[in-house]
Amino acid sequence: MILSKLKEALLAFSAGRVTKKYPLVPLPPPDTLRGRLTIDEYKCIGCGACANACPPRCIIVTDPDQHTRVLEFFLERCTYCGRCQEVCPEEAVKLTPEFELATNSRRDLYQRVEVFMGTCQRCGRCYQPTTRVDRMMVTGFREPHG
Repeated sequence: MILSKLKEALLAFSAGRVTKKYPLVPLPPPDTLRGRLTIDEYKCIGCGACANACPPRCIIVTDPDQHTRVLEFFLERCTYCGRCQEVCPEEAVKLTPEFELATNSRRDLYQRVEVFMGTCQRCGRCYQPTTRVDRMMVTGFREPHG
């Protein structure tokens, strides 16, 4: 019995180190990793497709007034499925390789994007103006806070 335990101990010591020195030596994430969600507010057109495709409903779209659409991203609920990135027509939503998201504050996992929306003169529906000149022609235009 003692001989078998010694043999087992020799095998364990001969294997060498099998764990990574992760906190001390950072590891590069794999290319396929789906990490923290980021939103490019200059590309976003406010269509809300990301909110419709989100399974945990962590994206909320509201219209506080006729010319502003607000997208709120509650990332503490995100499952990193990547559906929001797949359906975004302008590629404004991206999943980054950042995976160390531990925090003491929920505010670190919250992002708010305000998108200026123009309204059609015929039907009254919102749309994203194509240029900054078009945005200046509408009263109430505000630069996004960033």
